[in-house]
Amino acid sequence: MSRIHRREFLHSAGAVAAAAWLTPKSLAARQAALPPLDKKFTAADTVTIGQTGIKTSRLAMGTGTVGVGHHSHQTALGIEGLSRLLQNGYDNGLRFFDSADSYGSHPHVADALKHVDRSKVTVLTKSWARTGPEMQADLDRFRRELGTDYLDICLMHCVTEADWTTRFRGAMDVLSEAKQKGTIRVHGCSCHSIDALRAAAKSPWVEVDLVRINPIGSYMDADPETVNGVIREMRAAGKGIVGMKILGAGDLRHKQDEGIRYALGLGTLDAFTIGAESINEQMDLIKRISAAA
Repeated sequence: MSRIHRREFLHSAGAVAAAAWLTPKSLAARQAALPPLDKKFTAADTVTIGQTGIKTSRLAMGTGTVGVGHHSHQTALGIEGLSRLLQNGYDNGLRFFDSADSYGSHPHVADALKHVDRSKVTVLTKSWARTGPEMQADLDRFRRELGTDYLDICLMHCVTEADWTTRFRGAMDVLSEAKQKGTIRVHGCSCHSIDALRAAAKSPWVEVDLVRINPIGSYMDADPETVNGVIREMRAAGKGIVGMKILGAGDLRHKQDEGIRYALGLGTLDAFTIGAESINEQMDLIKRISAAA
């Protein structure tokens, strides 16, 4: 299955799972299960990602809404438009830029980095490489495209295989070597199946995991209870955990506060990424996070 087709399949599977969670009974259950927030949060809170030593903002600026084929809703804004959006976030304390090769957002992030203090920004990107030579080529190209000497966080993108930590050892070794050389600071993965997520939880190599999590199970690897169990295992192992699909890839667009409160109340996410498509949307997200308590 091609990369794009596989991602479309996973999105379809996620939509089916979300539908199963949108029954009246489940709506009431998840509302009752929402944890109370006993402290104030802001999007610009400085957080530490696991045991990596990386300090960044609680909210990462996603650049990959429907991010396939080197295109996304954010890259459709154009280089200047997305760069301006990232700069606005930076001016409001957001220091976490979430990009990926498949989103096509590297040139846009590169432009934004010209206008901010690079040392204060955490640049995360993701590679589909599954072999050592492919990963090395990606790392060299990514740094050129992003206009930076180093990547803060580089993830293997969209791993789904239960044995990925052995099957793709060549790519993992290249990332390990790159960390030793200082061309990346941290390595890890984004998971798109519960088996891959469980393998990541058990792998000492994984320093950061990008995990799909929201209260309705939309576009997730399994139901929220199951996924949260794996997240707690990761947390106990000291891994950095960044949440994604916080708003269910749009399924919670009319219940954004529910998704945000859920993510904040878990107590296991170091940070989370949401892709705004305009400055107005971005400022609204910042306000909603501050108002969540």
